[in-house]
Amino acid sequence: MTRDHASRSMIAAAFAAALLSTTASYAAEKVPAAIAAAVADAGRSEAEKARDENRKPGETIAFAGVKPGMIVAELGPSQGYYTKMLAKAVGPKGKVYALVAPANAARPNGMDGINAVAAANPNVTIMIGEFAAINLPEKADLFWTTENYHDYHNGPTANIPGLNKAVFNNLKAGGIYYVEDHSAAPDAPADVTNTLHRMNEAVAKKELTEAGFKIDAEGKVLQNATDDRTKKMNEAGNFKTDRFMLRAKRP
Repeated sequence: MTRDHASRSMIAAAFAAALLSTTASYAAEKVPAAIAAAVADAGRSEAEKARDENRKPGETIAFAGVKPGMIVAELGPSQGYYTKMLAKAVGPKGKVYALVAPANAARPNGMDGINAVAAANPNVTIMIGEFAAINLPEKADLFWTTENYHDYHNGPTANIPGLNKAVFNNLKAGGIYYVEDHSAAPDAPADVTNTLHRMNEAVAKKELTEAGFKIDAEGKVLQNATDDRTKKMNEAGNFKTDRFMLRAKRP
């Protein structure tokens, strides 16, 4: 090997190493520090952390665009799996409004989990009321709903146009409506929201755009090509379904 060839080989090797280093650094930085700390927080139970492998909360919260100081409104927080992390991610200068439907609040012990989260996080405020009548004390930077959007199509109080318009009106200009749900097959009938507890992604996009939103981004981190979308979402296992992630922006 000549000296010139050896020199070129060393330069190429150094360049490749630098490229790998840059790629590794980028991968490590995909989840911002504030979100990574929220996921790793000691206040989260082992049962909650056991669900992280399939729900990928760090990547999910990062995709939605959550940042310190934000005002976030969470639709249907259930027991507070995401509420805890959102509260930590927005930090003491941010706020989380946990919005609970009256029917869920009326269930036996239905409020125990989210009440405990609010008690441990002063920046979490619980509000109970019909979602189509949302009236926050201040406009939000982000509305958040995960694996619940299909449910809002079901029952006697279902009002998707009203819900989405209320979200639109309670968002700041440029604010984000993050919608994540279990995917239904493209040819699934309308009642799939009730029968399989899944949502047709194309229908969700149509409903959001009809409410005035623009689809800003679509996430892929929760996609699962092996999921049989003709089965009920809970037959797929603990959050092993194929899920779509939509970031809809208020212009």
